[in-house]
Amino acid sequence: MNSAFDDLFTANDAYAADFRLSGLAPVAARGLALVTCMDSRIEPLQPLGLQPGDAKILRNAGARVTDDTLRTLVLAAYLLEVDRVLVMPHTRCKMASVSGDGEVHDLIESRHGVDTRSLEFRTDNDQIGALRHDLERIRHHPLLPRGLSVAGAVYDVDTGRIEPHDV
Repeated sequence: MNSAFDDLFTANDAYAADFRLSGLAPVAARGLALVTCMDSRIEPLQPLGLQPGDAKILRNAGARVTDDTLRTLVLAAYLLEVDRVLVMPHTRCKMASVSGDGEVHDLIESRHGVDTRSLEFRTDNDQIGALRHDLERIRHHPLLPRGLSVAGAVYDVDTGRIEPHDV
């Protein structure tokens, strides 16, 4: 066993000893899929008044609607009772603080000597414009149900408030 993870496995022992989520259904009990950022300052359920089992949570850098996000939403809509999608980026996001992928590639290469140009990071310093684009990707995806409700909001990491952006 790798000692770099001992703290996590020890914490899991304590968590499992008092585990109370057994038996939850695999569907989204409140019909929601939430696309949000991987930023650890975001606790995705509590700000929306949700509990474990209420929603499907999709997280990635910048809360972007990627091809994989769309694939997952198709599965969620048809197999996991998702009938609404909220895309929720956040304030002070590193992925929205750079001018584009080129800047991120250059930064990684200069700091770490790794050429990441084969990856698309989907960075955009126009966060609302990116949100608008991502909402349209969902709304017009040919495999998603026509009645799927889609909305956007920005989570403020300093206040916990969510500002709707139905763009």
